[in-house]
Amino acid sequence: MSVPTPEPLLSCPIMAGLVARHRPPQFEPQRPFPSLVDAIVSQQISGKAAESILARLRSLVPIQAAALARADLRRLRRAGLSRAKAVYVRELARFAEDGGLRGLGRLSDAAIVERLTSVKGVGVWTAEMFLIFSLGRPDVWPVGDGGVQRAALALYGVKTPRTLLALGERFRPFRTHAAWYLWRSLAPS
Repeated sequence: MSVPTPEPLLSCPIMAGLVARHRPPQFEPQRPFPSLVDAIVSQQISGKAAESILARLRSLVPIQAAALARADLRRLRRAGLSRAKAVYVRELARFAEDGGLRGLGRLSDAAIVERLTSVKGVGVWTAEMFLIFSLGRPDVWPVGDGGVQRAALALYGVKTPRTLLALGERFRPFRTHAAWYLWRSLAPS
């Protein structure tokens, strides 16, 4: 859903410029399991590579917890997943089969990160992408994201995690929107 631009973004001249140049963010709720599979597949690879792997994975195995929990690792590897990611997807599927994804939407951001990072292969970045793109949470500041880091360096001269955290405080409680605009700043015009 599209939302009005939050005031904390407009009070910063750099961010206000990004808001003026780019369309507003849209965060459509997504089903938790497929969204998390997508996030695992997307870890540390380009968006195009992730799309290609996900398409091959869908052609080999349904993106459903029951099917992936029992999927042969060789079949998952044929989709283009590394051995580690194939294991991670299967672990996530087993976690989902055991009820680990039930009720996530009712939890705080911190509780969701804690629950999800208990699954092998799901780190803080993956949990944060889930909060943003699956749950549409408004105040997630993914300081470990390379795109946010590159954009913050280019636009604000931010070089350390500590200064990136401090930058995010300017945009609280709408840091997700700020991250979205930072990502847009990196896209070719």
